[in-house]
Amino acid sequence: MGGRQVTWADKNVTVAGLGVSGVPAARVLRGLGARVTVVNDGDDERARGQAAELEQLGVTVRLGDGDTLPEGTELIVTTPGWRPDKPLFTAAAAAGVPVWGDVELAWRLRRPGAAPWLAVTGTNGKTTTVQMLASILEAAGLRTAAVGNIGVSLLDVVLAEDEGGERAYDVLAVELSSYQLHWAPSLRAHSAAVLNLAPDHLDWHGSMQAYAADKGRIYEGNQVACVYNAADPATEELVRAADVEEGCRAIGFTLGTPGPSQLGVVEGILVDRAFVENRHSHAQELAEVTDVHPPAPHNIANALAAAALARAFGVEATAVRDGLRSFRPDAHRIQHVADVGGVAYVDDSKATNTHATEASLAAYEHIVWIAGGLAKGATFDDLVSNAAGRLRGAVLIGTDRALIREALARHAPDVPVVDLDRTDTGAMAAAVREAAGLARPGDTVLLAPACASMDMFVNYGKRGEAFAAAVRELEAPPGAQQR
Repeated sequence: MGGRQVTWADKNVTVAGLGVSGVPAARVLRGLGARVTVVNDGDDERARGQAAELEQLGVTVRLGDGDTLPEGTELIVTTPGWRPDKPLFTAAAAAGVPVWGDVELAWRLRRPGAAPWLAVTGTNGKTTTVQMLASILEAAGLRTAAVGNIGVSLLDVVLAEDEGGERAYDVLAVELSSYQLHWAPSLRAHSAAVLNLAPDHLDWHGSMQAYAADKGRIYEGNQVACVYNAADPATEELVRAADVEEGCRAIGFTLGTPGPSQLGVVEGILVDRAFVENRHSHAQELAEVTDVHPPAPHNIANALAAAALARAFGVEATAVRDGLRSFRPDAHRIQHVADVGGVAYVDDSKATNTHATEASLAAYEHIVWIAGGLAKGATFDDLVSNAAGRLRGAVLIGTDRALIREALARHAPDVPVVDLDRTDTGAMAAAVREAAGLARPGDTVLLAPACASMDMFVNYGKRGEAFAAAVRELEAPPGAQQR
């Protein structure tokens, strides 16, 4: 079964799951003429509302039954979060029914001559890098969009057309998760980057090896460049294992001085020794470190990866500089909230795992650390050991805070720790007050929880908002009414 050139009329397609991926997939497939059945585990009010909308289009929806393979199914299109060991997929394998993800469907529905994809994955930094890349491409005058796991449906973008029938975009900046890559065997990007690899989602993938292999799928069939992190040998190994187009190059990025075929940093300047003539003796200045916001080490690495992909697409150095200068990260990603009493307050609520938190802690010299939440099976010894010399104090909240407290006791026994025995949303205000009491002028109070938020908050965004609100309370004069 192929893409847009295939006659979809009367094909029996099952869409696994509703939500932000399943609903567009069902709608698109029905519009192509397929007979579509959606199966969904949940049967709540939101699911019933989505089902009602799809049923008006002629889609059959089965709520509360996500494990049974509908009779006559010729293809399954699954939402990214459904695990490969689900009974539905076991039944599909036994029946010889292929399973695609929404990314695979979008890739196969591309028109001839469609915009190429510059793709990004990694354990952390994907969204920021894709947004930086889109900003650079826009600065180069290219029609682009940041799409994929970032929240913009690839299906909607792929099917978009200008009124004259020409393609709507020159190039797409595509964020891809390990889930999406698992179900996208046909994807062949123009160029792609794996930013880093650290244990995450192992319950879904089954092992670190399987997780890394799914990340590595992003390199398969690359045409121009496979971008890897020179500080993370596992990413380079994925490049070595990939089957790419002849002439495709391995391009590294490093926070140090770059070698040939690398991008790196020299005396505060981001430089390119990959996409220049005579790269063995010459380098091209791209931007200053101060053009990156914020100029934290891991964010500079993100900028270098974005620059490498843009340069692989032929973007001029001045566009890299202009794009980085104009880019500002989303909220809750190392976001400076305020300075109060000479202490900086920084919201990195998006740091929901130890790898992201390690990068965040490395960005500041003296830190009062607010951490805790749902650990998702993580351990914290390496994180605490590496950061111990920077910690002025720690304030712990959330269900699994004891795991961090014990790691602090083992590896940073002299660091003062406040253990807040509460998981209500008001705990954040108490945590900020405690942190303010531990901090000295010149310190940074850093919310970098190293844990998921759902024990206390709807999502990491709400957690970050609670932190910012608590900081504003500190800023307010005594007795002032808060609004």
